[in-house]
Amino acid sequence: MSEFQLFAVEDAGPRPLPVPPEATQFTDLYRGLPLGVYDALRTFDHNKFLYLNRHLARTERSMALLGWSYRLDRARLLRALHAVVTAAPWPEMRVRIDILAGPAEALGATSRELIALQPFAPPPPELYATGVAVAFAAGLARERPLAKTADFAERRPATGGLERRPTADGRPPEEEAGATEQRPEEEVAFPIPSAVGGRRSAVGLPYEYLLLDSAGRILEGTGTNFWGVRDGVVYTAGEGVLEGITREILLQIISELGIPLRLEAVSAAESAALDEAALSGSSRAFLPVIEIAGQTIGDGRPGPLTGRILAAYNAFVADNVKVAAP
Repeated sequence: MSEFQLFAVEDAGPRPLPVPPEATQFTDLYRGLPLGVYDALRTFDHNKFLYLNRHLARTERSMALLGWSYRLDRARLLRALHAVVTAAPWPEMRVRIDILAGPAEALGATSRELIALQPFAPPPPELYATGVAVAFAAGLARERPLAKTADFAERRPATGGLERRPTADGRPPEEEAGATEQRPEEEVAFPIPSAVGGRRSAVGLPYEYLLLDSAGRILEGTGTNFWGVRDGVVYTAGEGVLEGITREILLQIISELGIPLRLEAVSAAESAALDEAALSGSSRAFLPVIEIAGQTIGDGRPGPLTGRILAAYNAFVADNVKVAAP
């Protein structure tokens, strides 16, 4: 069985589309198509989602920022999404929703709306116990930070935290004969633990790359939002970043926990002064960072505030996941 499923959203319901046999990443499914905007998220309890309508609202805002007149039929999309994830054979899934700039004619479809699925496994518990190492992405920036465009996903560098599809016998792809390339993708599905304690990851890459603004301040990761903690205060960039849905939830949670919060980007030059740091995203939740560009953060272990926020986020998820359609 292929590790991917791809569907066109049509009035009659979702229609299966061919999946390239060589596909190893979501991006491989869209070769030759008119890329537009997309969203990527995970399922919970097989066919449930967290804040799904917020994801779709962000997709619609991205379309508006590109000047599109195309209107999304949310009800139709939700019905299709519920149908495909409910019928899928995997316990949990990574889901990508694309709204193309034009019809998917190369795949024999007139629809501009596609849904792709692949099996998903959350980051292993040991990653939250040990933390991950990150680096800076030189010269990479979002042209429109508030628009989640598929072309940015195509341009991102590979990282140690990016998903690579396991081989049929369960071995990591790098052990498969002839496997030499890791392609970029927007979110992790089968994480490869990154460097800790000064060691490189198994694939010799940081877990994630961080984007900087022109003043050298940390904005976000290539597929995550970034958080820093200093003297009991949580910092995250307030502008110039993608409106992460997980970020939105965390801002609410941090406020409710009574933890001081500042919507200010941390300077890369001052990252060594951080006591704690973390990445957030729909697949990663709130993942501790213990090293930035070779500089140890705090004592090199996930800190207490990070753990407190993660526990509150996990409780929030348990109380708020829902199916896409009744």
